[in-house]
Amino acid sequence: MDTFKIAAIVTSYPPLSHASAIVTKFIRGFPTDEGLISPRTKIVSIYIDQIHKNDIGHQIAYMHDITVYESIRAAMTLGTENLQVDAVLIIGEHGDYPKNGLGQEMLPRKYFFEQVVGVMNESDRIVPVFSDKHLSYNWQDAAWIYETARDMGIPFWAGSAIPVSWRNPNFEHLLNEPLDDSLVLGFHMLERYGFHAIEGLQCQVERRPGGETGVKSVRCLSGYQVWESEKSGLWSKDLGNHAISALLEGPANLDPSQIDNPHVFLIEYSDGLRGSVLMLGDSGLISSFAYAECLDDKVNSFEYTLGNHSSTPVFGYLGLNIEDFFLTSSPPSPLERTYLTTGILEAAMLSNNRSGEIVKTPYLDISYVPFEKSVRRPEGVLPSGASTDSLILPDPGKSYASVSVPISNDGTVRNEQH
Repeated sequence: MDTFKIAAIVTSYPPLSHASAIVTKFIRGFPTDEGLISPRTKIVSIYIDQIHKNDIGHQIAYMHDITVYESIRAAMTLGTENLQVDAVLIIGEHGDYPKNGLGQEMLPRKYFFEQVVGVMNESDRIVPVFSDKHLSYNWQDAAWIYETARDMGIPFWAGSAIPVSWRNPNFEHLLNEPLDDSLVLGFHMLERYGFHAIEGLQCQVERRPGGETGVKSVRCLSGYQVWESEKSGLWSKDLGNHAISALLEGPANLDPSQIDNPHVFLIEYSDGLRGSVLMLGDSGLISSFAYAECLDDKVNSFEYTLGNHSSTPVFGYLGLNIEDFFLTSSPPSPLERTYLTTGILEAAMLSNNRSGEIVKTPYLDISYVPFEKSVRRPEGVLPSGASTDSLILPDPGKSYASVSVPISNDGTVRNEQH
């Protein structure tokens, strides 16, 4: 059987980066509760946009005989004139990129995808593409990515690891079961982790009767406004208490005096459902995500368990889902989920910049039906087996490293007729 070849296109590759957490598992194997699962595919090339002072990408590449190229085109063509790989893995997360006026990290996900599409056009060949996290910090760029993939027939998938993480208890909203209200708890950086929280909300509420219908408006409140808006009935502190009490390591209830810089995203769905994303910042109160929902007087809540931060086991399950997608060209969940969550996040950042103004989102009239079969995710409530193994990475700068292959093409073409 021919080797299924993958090009990894990443922003930066230090320890604990998403490149380290995902690409390294494609190389070494995917840790799961059932054991370490060997890859069915092969990373044959890597492009690293920025070399971190603690870069380990070149060392990993040397250890596994992988070529590092200095252009996206070369990584996809393996230094030839035509596409030579069977899939592209884009990790546009982490690196020294500026923030715009809204506080959004200007990560080059559109540029990466644009380059990938350009090589496909040159080679007249389409291959599957996965892009980590939200499509782009900018809605216009996200729409271009989504529409280009759709119009060109590119098998494309994106998203967060949260929907494939452990759940304690193991809960999933039943398909076509109603719900009245929903809330997810998040922490840390507003945009970067806010996206994970929104995906943790969306992968549950999309399963309500009729599927997803889109979002009418988004609002982001901060500081004391968070607690004032709860008193006004804009979100449910009762759901918040159910969510926080579901955490294995966390307080029994929400105490505003313990939270320094809270934010809440208030999401109004087109069918009238409301969703709340309560971000508790870096107060140290929580270090995981939790979800709660209610129907009448019945409340369900659980923790999204990610496992040990340093070994990043949840990315083993994300990697398996990405590999399944590459081999079948069938996304494990609707791309429209992450298209929608991308827009929700940008609207929340706009509202935050505008002191809590309600942002109308007619462009988020995005309808889709969730897949009946869920993504491949753990059946247990906590990591076990190989998911608890330590991730042994090279010490930056302490072992042999690959040297990047420089580009040889400067784009000059002589005597070309147009």
